[in-house]
Amino acid sequence: MSKKIIEVRDLYAGYGKFKVLFNINFSANSGEITVIVGPNGAGKTTLLNSIMGIATIYSGSIKFEDMEVTKLPVYRKARMGLAYLPQYGNIAAGLTVEENLRISGYLLNQDEIDGRISDILEMFPRLKEFLKRKAGTLSGGERRMLAIGMALMRKPKVLLLDEITTDLAPLVVNQVLSKLAELRDSFGQTIVIVEQNAKKALELGDKGYLLVSGEVRYEGDAKELLSHPQFSRLYLGILR
Repeated sequence: MSKKIIEVRDLYAGYGKFKVLFNINFSANSGEITVIVGPNGAGKTTLLNSIMGIATIYSGSIKFEDMEVTKLPVYRKARMGLAYLPQYGNIAAGLTVEENLRISGYLLNQDEIDGRISDILEMFPRLKEFLKRKAGTLSGGERRMLAIGMALMRKPKVLLLDEITTDLAPLVVNQVLSKLAELRDSFGQTIVIVEQNAKKALELGDKGYLLVSGEVRYEGDAKELLSHPQFSRLYLGILR
């Protein structure tokens, strides 16, 4: 049985005085892909921001590897092994692919950086072809793969990904999501993903959550969520 690596209990969170999440209970298991879906404004990104330490926590608790981390700052959580990739990533367009990877491993020594880049290129062989190219010249799908590679530079225990397939063509969406499945299956990477392409993400995910109006409406097997009545009724049009 997979071990819980992230556990959120009775969470109320938001920004300033504006509450977004209400009594959220959530967990992610080690070595699995956990998919969070829901309509716009449901609180999906706020849940990731809460886990990472960006949102305001009013009450409740967040544990990472059984350690209470609710009040820890972002940098502490990053050092513990949480990596957060926002919607469009943090790529420096004027730097080469290699330079972007190197600056992402800034806490590592030179040998560790070299070794980690080799690992990343094994995971993403296509990036090897573009190592000396400016990141701004890459296609949308290539930039997302670079962004994931940058997030992996410090060997995070968990990748938190926020709608990384936004604005990508359907074929490229499939390529990016298939790469996430490969990271799980071949490298044991734990991934929590907020995804607008819900059907495709749930098909490859292990566990699924449906958020609506800041509340969890479904928790369970990702593939079963696709046929759940609440999914069709409350998230109308997501499968189109």
